[in-house]
Amino acid sequence: MTAVDDATVRDADRLRAEMVRALRDQDAITSEAVAAAFAMVPRHLFAPEASLKVVYDLHRIVPVKKDDNGLNVSVMSAAHLQAVMLEQADIEPGMKVLEIGSGGVNAAYLQELVGGDGEVTTVDIDGDIVDRARLCLDDAGYTLVKTVLADGERGVPEGAPYDRIIVTAAAWDIPRSWIDGLTEKGRLVVPLTVCGTTRSIAFDRDGEGLVSRSYRLAHFVPMQGEGAAEERKALLREGVVVQTDDGRVPLNPQALNHALDAPRLVRWSGAAWDLPDELELYLTLNLPSVVRLHAAKDVVDQGLVNPSALVGVSALVSEDSIAYRTRRDNEDTGGFESGVIAHGPQAEALADQYSELLRRWAEHHRRRGAVTFRYLPGPAPTPLPQNAVLRRHGIVTASWT
Repeated sequence: MTAVDDATVRDADRLRAEMVRALRDQDAITSEAVAAAFAMVPRHLFAPEASLKVVYDLHRIVPVKKDDNGLNVSVMSAAHLQAVMLEQADIEPGMKVLEIGSGGVNAAYLQELVGGDGEVTTVDIDGDIVDRARLCLDDAGYTLVKTVLADGERGVPEGAPYDRIIVTAAAWDIPRSWIDGLTEKGRLVVPLTVCGTTRSIAFDRDGEGLVSRSYRLAHFVPMQGEGAAEERKALLREGVVVQTDDGRVPLNPQALNHALDAPRLVRWSGAAWDLPDELELYLTLNLPSVVRLHAAKDVVDQGLVNPSALVGVSALVSEDSIAYRTRRDNEDTGGFESGVIAHGPQAEALADQYSELLRRWAEHHRRRGAVTFRYLPGPAPTPLPQNAVLRRHGIVTASWT
């Protein structure tokens, strides 16, 4: 066990107790089992390079490894997100759990939840990460956790079937190995990325496929190895990028960049704007030719692109035109009104199409938890169902109630 002075232990204990109380207050922790796990695990032992303040902050990540471009390829996820996913998983004592994407601390939480009669296996494609997780787990006393070096896309079949599989990297698809690796009543909790937006979805087995029980906003480093995303990015100009993982979407960077220089068309929908994460999800899965538009702050400051693009916004594109969401103050619609900014020769048509979706969402789906996701493995049916997203191993469908 690593030597730690008494003052550090007291500070860590205090901060850990404060973290648990705050996670309860924010409804990230809703069960006594998850609260007890978070109260027990010495989180700081899994990030010795970071300060206690950062480690026990609800929303801060701790970078563990970066690539040659300085981008994070492995992090210790924020406590808030870990708590949310563990609540989604609904883990019981004695269960067998597989974690895909190692870090150490989440596996320790899992071991607390399954207890001495349960079994936890954590797998990662990166040997450095597996070695680090093993050292941290042993140092913190979680020697029962099994660590495996392998591509998580293939699961760990020698330990299957699992009652729960929890994925801690953003997944573009759901391989058959994860579904087959579940028990008949098993659950998969996975941060699934569609067109640049990610949700942690709790899927239960449903025949040969999966059906969602809950979903929450999430952000993770991307999956590596065989499960890496098939994504297209196009630089329109310095500081303006569009991205999509749909090969059917037309991407003509030169024409779209030229469109941005054309006068903007602004159209107000008369619909309320709120619950932006739910609205973005609806737009992402219902716009017929959708990309995610990103713009740097200096581009926004120049007035070329609206501030909604600073964190990425769903945009409707044609070969030579683009339209995306904006908002303005309007007490008549409850505080804000949603609208559309469009550029290019097809601006009118794209603005009409986009505005109609904004109104439809506000009138029929303006609440949380309205979506049911399904995953259907195997060849895609013809024609493709409405709101279906084609993937390598199957299709994702979404329906709004």
